[in-house]
Amino acid sequence: MTHGMDPHRLLVFREIAHAGSIAGAARALGWTQPAVSQHLRHLERRAGMALVLRLPRGVRLTEAGRLLLGHADAVAARLQAAADDLDALAQLREGTVRLAAFPSASATVVPAAMDLLLRRHPGVDVRLREAEPPEASDLLAAGEADLAVTFAHAGQEPDDHPGLVRTPVGEDPLLLVLPRSHPQAVPGDRPVDLRSLAADGWIAGCERCAAGLRRACEEAGFVPDVRHGTDDYVVTQALIARGLGVGLLPRLALDAFTAPGVAVRPVPGLRPRTLYLTHPRETDQIPAVRAAVQALRDVLAPRVRAAGDPDHG
Repeated sequence: MTHGMDPHRLLVFREIAHAGSIAGAARALGWTQPAVSQHLRHLERRAGMALVLRLPRGVRLTEAGRLLLGHADAVAARLQAAADDLDALAQLREGTVRLAAFPSASATVVPAAMDLLLRRHPGVDVRLREAEPPEASDLLAAGEADLAVTFAHAGQEPDDHPGLVRTPVGEDPLLLVLPRSHPQAVPGDRPVDLRSLAADGWIAGCERCAAGLRRACEEAGFVPDVRHGTDDYVVTQALIARGLGVGLLPRLALDAFTAPGVAVRPVPGLRPRTLYLTHPRETDQIPAVRAAVQALRDVLAPRVRAAGDPDHG
């Protein structure tokens, strides 16, 4: 019964699903609510089952609706890729790249890459949105971003979204951050064994970073006493500088900001996190995205050492 499904109505359904209501979709499309409802009814008849449950306030997707939304998002991404391709050809490499990146990359490599891209291709416009890797992957899968800088700690798998291509572009070392008054913060760059910090309080970061911290400490033979949690590496260092704990931070975060009251030391055997450039499979055909990828690679090259072969998700 789904033979000949109308892609136009599929995109109308996508607007309903993302808006959470027929009224919201009508506002987004600039249509009347009856017109949107009519398209939804036609699509449900073609599907042979209900795609949404009509509630007093909005709609909720059925199992069939959730399944169809994934295909609708893919259709939207392909159409956006097609439009961007034609636009880039018509405007001689002009276009917009919607870039998502985690905070420490947004404060370091991304501004440098954006500046490099602007000097190489003045017509390319980059729009940055800060997002941790899981959110960035969701934005890519939903067609709301074209390219993302993401990461995964040792032992972690990148977020699994079909249709996304992830290419490892380097490694970002993790470093121990201590109060300057800490007994292990001796002058010089002497490595510190994590086991010597088993009795210390720890400060954890985002969910991925906290998992990486726990794994590193467990590999050293202890469970960390996590006293504080913050995604902000400036806050982390402010707490550490006051003697309120110790933490592990990636080099990119410390390149962005290093508080005057902290000491930074290497940890033997501590595995780095891997940096990725991630994008929907179709967008690598868009000249503006390819140019942004090259700019990011060129900026990353002298800062981090190369990591493995490309990994396709």
